[in-house]
Amino acid sequence: MKDETKITSVRIISELYKKFRGVALNEEFTLQKLVNRSIDRYMKDEKYKKSIVEYDELQISGSNF
Repeated sequence: MKDETKITSVRIISELYKKFRGVALNEEFTLQKLVNRSIDRYMKDEKYKKSIVEYDELQISGSNF
């Protein structure tokens, strides 16, 4: 895989991010790692993809969370 990156911006639920950041700091795990690994699994693993597509436990808001 080439070492190319794409800069993007995404909106993240503030409270959810705060919780993630608290846990991730202890594990030295970054949001960038989570996103890249999640996208990779999403593309390669149908069971994982289905679990993400069908996940509905986030609060409904004006966006497509």
